[in-house]
Amino acid sequence: MAPDKKAATISNVTFVRPAKFYISGFTNIPHVTYFYIFLCFVYIMTVVGNVLLLSVIFLVKTLHTPKYMIVFNLALTDLCGSTALIPKVLDTFLFDNRYIVYEACLSCMFFVLYFGSVQSWTLVTMAYDRFIAICFPLRYHSIVTKPAIAAMLLFVWVVMLSLISCLVGLLDRLSFCGSLVIQSFYCDHGPTYRLACNDTSLNYTMANVVFIIIICCPPLLIALTYVCIAIALSRIASHKERVKALKTCTSHLILVAISYLPLLGTNIAVLTSSLHPNARIINSTLTHTIPALLNPIIYSLKTEEVLNSIRKICKNSRLLNTNTVLNC
Repeated sequence: MAPDKKAATISNVTFVRPAKFYISGFTNIPHVTYFYIFLCFVYIMTVVGNVLLLSVIFLVKTLHTPKYMIVFNLALTDLCGSTALIPKVLDTFLFDNRYIVYEACLSCMFFVLYFGSVQSWTLVTMAYDRFIAICFPLRYHSIVTKPAIAAMLLFVWVVMLSLISCLVGLLDRLSFCGSLVIQSFYCDHGPTYRLACNDTSLNYTMANVVFIIIICCPPLLIALTYVCIAIALSRIASHKERVKALKTCTSHLILVAISYLPLLGTNIAVLTSSLHPNARIINSTLTHTIPALLNPIIYSLKTEEVLNSIRKICKNSRLLNTNTVLNC
């Protein structure tokens, strides 16, 4: 038996748990180092943008509203999700540490999928907020309250924790007696469980359940809310009022587009045609990283309240510095 595998005999069946996996990543791409440097830049800007947005929402009391509780949650999951993925990808390929310990592999998989799933359902919560605001404007403040949104977000975190824990935990029952090469850029669930020698039907079923809950259901629910919003807007007589109401949804619609369109496109391409592994890995990498970079930019540039809050903080900071200089 290979030295990088541990074997245990259970009911006369050899169960093999590997000590390490090997992450294959890209194959035969010239100057791929530049792509990893680009990812490093993306990560730095993601951290700066999301920390800035989190700080502004935390510091400015006027942003302590249900809507910005959801935005805060999205920025937090973006920051955590990027931190779980990008530094490990850079360490793996930029510094050529392609072997990853079994436990570390499952941990990385868990956190990437967990924060991604919470992010997905946070966008659904945002859609719910816009739906109530436009379809039931007079009842908005009585329905969308801070306790209600806190309960919804907590529910998302707890349910996704249970779901992803189950998905990743089921890998522990698999025996890996063949290849240990994961054909992806990180410990992705699909390429990992397919390496197993024993029955993977339960893992396949669970993977489909998670795919439906995390990738299929959220965009369908969001689309349904916007159909209801479109019907509600069509009943508004004034064109000016319709445009004004629609403008409150633009930031969310952009976030939904950059989060789901590449993800759905990649999965559809994999199912309907033979997508080259390198193309799949590049698409998956950008799908996992670019939305987290763009989310704070969109909310900073497209939302007047956030822009005004940033200006207010800068103005107060300048006044404080001026007063300090004068006192000195």
